[in-house]
Amino acid sequence: MYIRRAIEDTVRKISETFPVLLVTGPRQVGKTTLLSRLAEEGRQYVTLDDPGARLMARRDPALFMQRYTPPVIVDEIQYAPEILPYIKMSVDKSRRKGGFWLTGSQQFHMMKNVGESLAGRVGIANLSGLSQSELAGVTSEKFTVDPDRLLSRFKNTQQIGLNDAFKRIFKGSMPAIYSDNNIELDIFYGSYLNTYLQRDIKDLTQVANETSFIDFMTVVAARTAKPVHYEQIASEVGISSPTAKKWISVLVSSGIVALVQPYRNNILKRAIKSPIMHFLDTGLCSYLLKWADAETLERGSASGAFFESHVFSEIYKSYANEGRIPPIYYYRDRDQKEIDLLLYQNGTLYPIEIKKTASPGKEATKHFKVLGPVAEPERFGPSDQPKVKIGTGAVVCMATDLRPIDENNWQVPFWLV
Repeated sequence: MYIRRAIEDTVRKISETFPVLLVTGPRQVGKTTLLSRLAEEGRQYVTLDDPGARLMARRDPALFMQRYTPPVIVDEIQYAPEILPYIKMSVDKSRRKGGFWLTGSQQFHMMKNVGESLAGRVGIANLSGLSQSELAGVTSEKFTVDPDRLLSRFKNTQQIGLNDAFKRIFKGSMPAIYSDNNIELDIFYGSYLNTYLQRDIKDLTQVANETSFIDFMTVVAARTAKPVHYEQIASEVGISSPTAKKWISVLVSSGIVALVQPYRNNILKRAIKSPIMHFLDTGLCSYLLKWADAETLERGSASGAFFESHVFSEIYKSYANEGRIPPIYYYRDRDQKEIDLLLYQNGTLYPIEIKKTASPGKEATKHFKVLGPVAEPERFGPSDQPKVKIGTGAVVCMATDLRPIDENNWQVPFWLV
């Protein structure tokens, strides 16, 4: 069963704008299925997972291009970057929009090659796992703390309770899991992890020991929704701090985790500069940490962190599905005052807390006031410091109703994200 993807319109627009469309994202998120669904009749398909096709592309790219003429889908382009200059020559000659549709799950191998060979000729769409909106069959929208938008969405979105929420968090967001109810999660994620190690990272010189890398991924999973401290991670895994930093960059580039950078403003001088890390698929995170089932996860000490990463992932997807870079930051200072997320748009900061509670009170928004100085820079910093407006705040939580907490902040059920 095909679940309509929110990114479809973005993919079409890119294809109509650029000669080359590149869909990137982790393994198993449905890149090939998406493009096959959208492809017009007559578009050829070739996967470089096929040893014969890969050998032709690498040894004789000119012959490969004669065999697979546009319009064409070339799957797993990272296995044969040798053909990228030939794609450039083809699109420069034809000027045809959308002739080449490429996919790749190894961004860390391929993006430099794409940038060098296809600069100005390629549009990139980043596909993640299924979102709440896609699973519910409702229209996906980039998340904003706009009460009118939220009220409209509230009328058309089905409520999700605590138990169902954690079943989804435990299960993850890979499309294959939702297309086959008989899939065993342990078997699926075990196979996924093995494929990821064998195909996506084995050729990286900085990943020489697969066992150490699995240990590293497990340590990272235990830190989802927490600040990144490379020295601590390195010490626990038994690797150097530079290696830990390189390996995290591998996880980021391959879509396994996302780093949220701190919001920086010269007036907020006590802000901490370390990023926060989120696993983008909580199902894989659950597998790595050996949680037995959704009920155990929900009752465990990590449930708040998993809920926070789930909400972050949904907000992240809502922007990526529109082809936008998520404008997401966070705030934490040396006084332990923290704001889980900050959306920064059009000179306005929108503070967001994420709480696994059904009844958040004003206490949940108490740290929002630390942002006050950025709205009045003339009082707290240099006179030439730009003014930043503080917009409506939100507490994304397990509440069943959408309603204001006070005149500036709203409680938002997580299933509205």
